[in-house]
Amino acid sequence: MKNLGGWLFLLGLGSFVLNYFNFEFKLLRWIDYWGYAPGIAIRIGLIAVGGVLWLLGRRPEPER
Repeated sequence: MKNLGGWLFLLGLGSFVLNYFNFEFKLLRWIDYWGYAPGIAIRIGLIAVGGVLWLLGRRPEPER
């Protein structure tokens, strides 16, 4: 989960920054087809979900 969360976080953050320079990752081009506001919401969601998954993946597992 840590790796997946890290990738989602980086893709969301990179997409958010690149969008202001009129660029986009090829993988995430579909986001802007839904409009500007939903695109921003999806990017923020990617950042939030990715961050949470990354943080949860860093927690040590309890000993049994």
